[in-house]
Amino acid sequence: MVIENGRALLIRRGSEPLRGHWSIPGGTLELGESLQQGVARELLEETALQVRVLEMIEAFDRIYIDQEDGGGGSPDRPRFHYVIIDYLCERVAGEAHAGSDVTDLVYAGEDELHLYQLTETATHILLKAFAMDRDRRKLR
Repeated sequence: MVIENGRALLIRRGSEPLRGHWSIPGGTLELGESLQQGVARELLEETALQVRVLEMIEAFDRIYIDQEDGGGGSPDRPRFHYVIIDYLCERVAGEAHAGSDVTDLVYAGEDELHLYQLTETATHILLKAFAMDRDRRKLR
């Protein structure tokens, strides 16, 4: 996740799960890729930004079962099960624009998050990232 000038970069998903919803950039790891390499590659693919991966924000999992979640599975056979590890990143180069499976992107301030109908978990992660970013700037 990238925060610049007190604003977090959000993406609108172009594929399931949560197609059409606003969220945090991310994706799946490729075989042999480290977590940090995957974060940097996914941000580049989705937003055209080259980033430096700084520190982990939080790890959690998401299991998609319900059709409205983009699941279409059942409790004993979910359609999607992701282990998600969010990292705070800083932009090194590039100008943000939508790429790969992203239909739109925006920089949003902490007080604007409610406008994007984010999941409860995404909102929690973003609030934590804003606090971490403030703490990092105090140390400079």
